[in-house]
Amino acid sequence: MVIEKLTKMKKQTNFTPDTIIKGNNTPVEWLIFDQLAEYEQTLVTMRETARQIAIGEKPEQVWLLEHPPLYTSGTSAKLSDLLQPKRFPVFSAGRGGQFTYHGPGQRIAYVMLDLRQRGRDIKNLITHLEGWIIDTLADFNISAKRVPGRVGVWVEGAEFGSKDLRKIAAIGVRVSKWVSFHGISINISPDLSHYEGIIPCGISDHGVTSFEDIGQLAVMAEIDIALRKNFEQHFGPTLSHKS
Repeated sequence: MVIEKLTKMKKQTNFTPDTIIKGNNTPVEWLIFDQLAEYEQTLVTMRETARQIAIGEKPEQVWLLEHPPLYTSGTSAKLSDLLQPKRFPVFSAGRGGQFTYHGPGQRIAYVMLDLRQRGRDIKNLITHLEGWIIDTLADFNISAKRVPGRVGVWVEGAEFGSKDLRKIAAIGVRVSKWVSFHGISINISPDLSHYEGIIPCGISDHGVTSFEDIGQLAVMAEIDIALRKNFEQHFGPTLSHKS
């Protein structure tokens, strides 16, 4: 049943590997951080890493990590969407999008890819990031989907006993000199009450959810294995690198 669902999801992603996978098939470095990552220093290091990728000094990279509880604002953020400004630290992220929450129990993947080798197509990048998440969730029997006009990945309300639509994963990227940075966040088992301090992504008519919230329990190591497998289907091979 899991295989059938995954196959169905892959058909919905319109996956076209020739438009995204790097021509020379150079592996993307895959880093997993084993401690909570302080946000400001991570942001500085990520920006510098993206700069080095742009000038050919470093290979493409994906970082998997968790942050302490905090809010970040994107370039389209509205101050009125920050409902509790003193609840957690607030950072200007410099990515696209609006306000979002990061915290323990949320798997964040910062994705630094050289789009000069991948078609220089930002829309295609977003499509594959969404497809990557949808395929990963399918491995855990979570049927997720895109919502037209809204970035991110959503689950139907039937998963938690209502007809509502809730967001389980967010996407926020920035591209500089055709190298992407920032990336995705997937709610595994965060404290969902922490979202009460913001209007997530400026959307007030739908809530947020998580693996735990819809009754799917998984440890982070299992999530990471599935993320890596499905990343390779969309973006090509990876190579482990210790943080």
